[in-house]
Amino acid sequence: MRPGEFRDLTAEELDEKVHELKEKLFNLRFQKSTGELDNTAEIKKTKKDIARAMTIRRERESQGVESQ
Repeated sequence: MRPGEFRDLTAEELDEKVHELKEKLFNLRFQKSTGELDNTAEIKKTKKDIARAMTIRRERESQGVESQ
């Protein structure tokens, strides 16, 4: 996903997306260890998506603290 797509999500949707991506990463790592994964670049892409989502979540948290 693009960072803009993550920014369009609500906080709850963003949390759910992070959870889904972490599950996906777990499954990809499992597939890699068993030799079933063909596209290993998918692991790197998923890690970056998790980082993007968590960064946006952290930005929102810090903005909420600053506005109080």
